[in-house]
Amino acid sequence: MTSPAPSSRVSPLGRFAAPLLLLVAMWAIQLADAVLPGSFTGFGLRSWDLGGLGGVVLGPLLHANWAHLIANSVPLLVLGSLVAVEGARRFWLTTAIIAVIGGAGTWLFNAPGALTVGASGLVFGYFGYVVMRVFAPGRVAHRVLYAVVAVIVISLYGGSMLAGVIGVNEGISWQAHLFGAVGGGVAAFAGRRSARVA
Repeated sequence: MTSPAPSSRVSPLGRFAAPLLLLVAMWAIQLADAVLPGSFTGFGLRSWDLGGLGGVVLGPLLHANWAHLIANSVPLLVLGSLVAVEGARRFWLTTAIIAVIGGAGTWLFNAPGALTVGASGLVFGYFGYVVMRVFAPGRVAHRVLYAVVAVIVISLYGGSMLAGVIGVNEGISWQAHLFGAVGGGVAAFAGRRSARVA
């Protein structure tokens, strides 16, 4: 007899604390940016600038204005919660992989000196994760459920996700969107083991 995995001992509501905590941190940072002198956006990801690599971590937490943050909040909470269903550890690992791959791709492929801030790379990453985990190793029952969830998510967000890569307005980083989604796809397979047949 085996003991349940640590994440299975967490209450269902407790699983969703991680994306909510991340979102609360973003709102707190935006509030501090609004009331303190200067601007935090300078700490974002600056492409082709080695000094701007700290933006890989800080960039997703920063937003250009309240409208930017508000636009990212609901999809981040919805899609992030779908990742957090698998536990806080999986959520934070996925978030880290998305941030690193999304940040590296943006840093390399955006125009030199371009400054990128905002959680949309994470949003696209969570979308990529939810879609690609259907193909990751695991129990068939779980994969069927994930497929149903993926179809719903694609129907709700697929059009805007596609437009966020190929139809973006000037000043919006399609690179962060694309490489965030790639990071989410990679995260869907990270640390997974093939299900054993009993």
